Amino acid sequence: MLRVLFVGDVVGQPGCQMLRRELPRLKRQYHVDLTVVNGENSAVGNGILPSSADWIFESGADVITGGNHSFQRREIYPYFEEHPQLLRPANYPSCCEGAGVYVYDLGRWRVAVISLMGTVFLEPLENPFYAIDRILAEIQADCYLVDFHAEATGEKKAFAYYVDGRVSCVVGTHTHIQTADEQILENGTGYLTDLGMTGPQRSVLGVSPEDIISRYRTQMPTRFRVPEGACELDALLAEIDPQTKRCEKLTRIQIREPQKP
Repeated sequence: MLRVLFVGDVVGQPGCQMLRRELPRLKRQYHVDLTVVNGENSAVGNGILPSSADWIFESGADVITGGNHSFQRREIYPYFEEHPQLLRPANYPSCCEGAGVYVYDLGRWRVAVISLMGTVFLEPLENPFYAIDRILAEIQADCYLVDFHAEATGEKKAFAYYVDGRVSCVVGTHTHIQTADEQILENGTGYLTDLGMTGPQRSVLGVSPEDIISRYRTQMPTRFRVPEGACELDALLAEIDPQTKRCEKLTRIQIREPQKP
């Protein structure tokens, strides 16, 4: 059985530190074969930097997936070419730095990790339904895993049904709230609408509540800060049979540090 751990969006320095504290233990506890971490918000401010990508890899990630902030920081552009395990959504134009697919060779199995982005309420990229058809036709692997970075829950669910039986797992990212709808679809694809996040609990999706409240009340530009304090780590463990490519079991994980009074 192939055990894959997906970790929700790492937010800022607190999220990076939480990942470093908890990920090695989780990998040992669940006998993880492959770890996929969404890191597109891991830099201070937002986006991803070489320093935060290094931190995530050194914490135990095998592949880092991206999203709408993948290209936020120009310093990361050369890193994409030097580290193919760092992905950005595959439906960005091919002229963009980096790639959206990485085939991880585990010896017994070749696992394709695919980063894709939805287009409802986000950038008008290539239609992800067409993009996945193209990728599956081009890439040969024993099983396929998709991080679908999208805003709309309906788009995520429709996408999962579209690829049911063709990929082993579809996990949603981007909205930073872990959903409780993990399920295995009728043709064997494991699915969760959103993994959640790795970052501060007292926050609005990882950002200081005061900053978000100010934006809503005044409609004025506000610098978003990532607060300190107790953090959470949200993840999903998928157990996959590489012979059939079916997901056999899903275990949703949420670790919450105790908050100080």
